[in-house]
Amino acid sequence: MKLRELCTPDVIYCTADITALHAARLMRERHVGDLVVIDNSEEDRAPIGIVTDRDIVVEVLAKDLDPAKVTVRQIMRVPLVIARISEEAENAVERMRAHGVRRVPVLDEAGKLAGILSLDDLVRRLAGDAAVLADIIVREQDREHRMRR
Repeated sequence: MKLRELCTPDVIYCTADITALHAARLMRERHVGDLVVIDNSEEDRAPIGIVTDRDIVVEVLAKDLDPAKVTVRQIMRVPLVIARISEEAENAVERMRAHGVRRVPVLDEAGKLAGILSLDDLVRRLAGDAAVLADIIVREQDREHRMRR
């Protein structure tokens, strides 16, 4: 399956110069656990890093730093692991495993931010596939039960 069919296209992003406090508020407002960090060019939307709610907790709060003074640039994860919208999901999943990341920004053919692939997306797909398989089993058992009466 191609990532264009699996990734979440509505990516919440920010620039590297916002504060950790602003990033946390943005995550809360948009109900997300991460922000893709882009360069300052709004039209290019080229990702340069990613920051998660965990990064803010571990790198700012747990170190008694002031989230209103720490910038996203100081805590964002780099180098960034990315995927392409036209690539197969299996390749992106393997890259996620190899790098130990739960989310990867997905780029379009022009290298612009087009979506994000997260473990949540993969689990939702897996759950849907499992439900279909379970339905097949139940229907086959029902059919067999009816035929053997």
